[in-house]
Amino acid sequence: MVDAALAQVGKNLSEAMRILGDGQMEPEAGTESRRFSRTSIPGPLQGDGQDVTTILHLVHHLIHEEEDEEDGRDKACQPIQNVGEQGHMALLGHSLAAYISVLDRERLRKLTTRILSDTTLWLCRIFRYDNGSAYFHEDDRDGLVKVCRLAINARYEEYTTEGYAVLSSRQPVIYQSASCRPGLGQHLCNQLGLPLSSLCTVPCNTIFGSQHQMDVALLDKLIKEDTDAGKLPLLLIANAGTPEAGHTDKLSRLRELCDQHGIWLHVEGVNLATLALAQVTSAVMGATRSDSMTLTPGRWLGLPAVTAVTLYRHEDPALSLAAGLTSSQPVEKLRALPLWLSLQYLGHNGIVQKIRHAAALSQHILLKLKSVTCIRTLVEDEQNSPVVLFKFSQESNAGGSGGSVDGLCAGEKEALDTINRWMGEQLAQLVPTSGVDVVELEDEGTCVRFSPLLTAAVLGTQQEDVDEVVQKLLELVPMMSATMNLRQDFREETHRHALSLTYIEELSWPGLGAVRYESQAEGADESRRKQEQKKINDALLTKLQELDTDIFFSTGPEFVTEENCIFVGMVTDDVDVSELVDTISTLGRDIEESGRLLENMTERVRKGILEAELQLQKANEEKLLEEGMLRQLPVFGSVLNWFSPVESSVKGRTFNLAAGSLDSTDVTYSTKVQAGRMSLQDIPTLSAKRLSGQRLFRRPGAGSDSMSETSSIGPVDESSRVENFTMSPNIHPSMSMSPPETAEHAEAYVRPAGLLGNPEQVEAEEERQPEGQEEDLSGR
Repeated sequence: MVDAALAQVGKNLSEAMRILGDGQMEPEAGTESRRFSRTSIPGPLQGDGQDVTTILHLVHHLIHEEEDEEDGRDKACQPIQNVGEQGHMALLGHSLAAYISVLDRERLRKLTTRILSDTTLWLCRIFRYDNGSAYFHEDDRDGLVKVCRLAINARYEEYTTEGYAVLSSRQPVIYQSASCRPGLGQHLCNQLGLPLSSLCTVPCNTIFGSQHQMDVALLDKLIKEDTDAGKLPLLLIANAGTPEAGHTDKLSRLRELCDQHGIWLHVEGVNLATLALAQVTSAVMGATRSDSMTLTPGRWLGLPAVTAVTLYRHEDPALSLAAGLTSSQPVEKLRALPLWLSLQYLGHNGIVQKIRHAAALSQHILLKLKSVTCIRTLVEDEQNSPVVLFKFSQESNAGGSGGSVDGLCAGEKEALDTINRWMGEQLAQLVPTSGVDVVELEDEGTCVRFSPLLTAAVLGTQQEDVDEVVQKLLELVPMMSATMNLRQDFREETHRHALSLTYIEELSWPGLGAVRYESQAEGADESRRKQEQKKINDALLTKLQELDTDIFFSTGPEFVTEENCIFVGMVTDDVDVSELVDTISTLGRDIEESGRLLENMTERVRKGILEAELQLQKANEEKLLEEGMLRQLPVFGSVLNWFSPVESSVKGRTFNLAAGSLDSTDVTYSTKVQAGRMSLQDIPTLSAKRLSGQRLFRRPGAGSDSMSETSSIGPVDESSRVENFTMSPNIHPSMSMSPPETAEHAEAYVRPAGLLGNPEQVEAEEERQPEGQEEDLSGR
């Protein structure tokens, strides 16, 4: 008969997982919880209690609040853990632990002892660690802290009574590999109260063996030096799978060295998961002889909120209790309950199958990468390597695994690291279920890592995901190769336009490069020049982004030292770099000249108005002298003008915008015709001159079936840039000025210098231009 309370715990958990998982909620409950979730300011505790469903809905909204506010966000870039049935069992264990903790003390003791004994026995058998004990802990570093305290208690007999004072006689020394997790040794010393001088970092191999393995010969030398100095070699931290590269130290030789000097050997790393398989490499098998090792079955098996486990061997239970590896409190033993339930649910075959599946994914991607050009793989053992590193390298042949970046200069190496970082980020974004990430290695630089033992069970990675990663990689490699090959051409072409463009050396930008248009204005102070430069480059960036091309233009990374720059993104090999740079230079010059033309025109209009006012005032004075005072009287003047009319000699004025001069309106009144304005439809545009489907910056004869659509097509038609610079004839709303009088003026008015089309178009347009495009400023 099933306990009703236990059944209710399972029912509540299932309901909670349904609400938090599928996001289905009742309208009234959703409205009420949204009212609390839409603010980041904590509110007061409600006076009346709320039911469980309402609280769970509130939790759901708090989890997905950011996604609701950013509806356009790509959720595929944020993979979450695939919580399957085994995950539900682990979560159920946390609920049952709270229920079991309220049992009477005798029942609780028996139950927790059984749970701890079963879990310890199963783990020791699965991972081939005979006669071991287990310590379950939330922080995966806490087990190392406890076994180090156990080693101190074992080596310093008076430590339990004298405390840290006994350490002053012989300072303990902890050895760790240079490839260990960052900050692990510092954390260990802080938790134990040891000085950092007690931590000794052993370099890795530099000549023979893997450059991620601990140098055993140098370790032996360091141990002897510390012993001669009166120190006590205490503990050695070895790796069965380094955090970045996944390499395994020579554990058998390290075991012999530790036995020789009486040092506690602790092993950790992702490769320890392969101990559950039928065939295990000899390098990893050496971990079974260690004094302790830390396992993370939660990540290997996809179990959420499951503790890490440290297996250790020691015969004195009193010292284990003093070190904190065992506890007399039954409640603390309940940490093993979620793992106890999950292991039973999976069974031995299920556990082995998950680890075998992850190892098979590594071998599958390693085999696929051998056929990809310019991709170099970095693995410890091509036959059995749970962690696969790969990187883009133009010096690599197909499937190459050798070579190094030592032959590259500092700038080339940094540029290559930037490209590889971009490649890893693109793969992680395009195939989020693959679990690939970017790592930084001291010798190889930036690499992309595929470690399915840490991610496959959590993300649900399948072989199809690996195939998709390789397919995306085949699409990215030609683009990266072309970009790296054309970077030098882009630099040289920019130097050819040194008068207008400045090449910006920004190695952290994964693209063709960066340029800045330099203003040609002279005589301006520094602040005004920078302001004008920013204005021109901002407008130039906008124009480039509006062009019909797949090349990405942006302001660059968030943190850059240079200002007012235009960053050009990835390109393909059919891009005409010379045309691209010419277009950037020409557009920048057009923007600068159009701005200068507008400034000059504004000044001309202002001066023209003042001159027109003076001339009209002078004409009125001459009219007054010519007609006499009598004609100015209100009534008498009208009668006199009726009997003796006088023809006025005051003439109108027209302002020529192009010449900036005031002219007479005699021609206009004599011909009785005022010339019309040129229609904007007569201006040839870029789109009218280009064939359908064409893109900019593609070299003549380039194929249209490129692997990527980021290529650009065709040279820029110089006359087409009028589309980017069109000046409204109505410069001022109150003046309604007409275009210039002559065809020459009209040409200068409509098209600034550098924007003229071909000779046939110019001649045809000049024939259409009427003369005498004037504006009457006399008020007639």
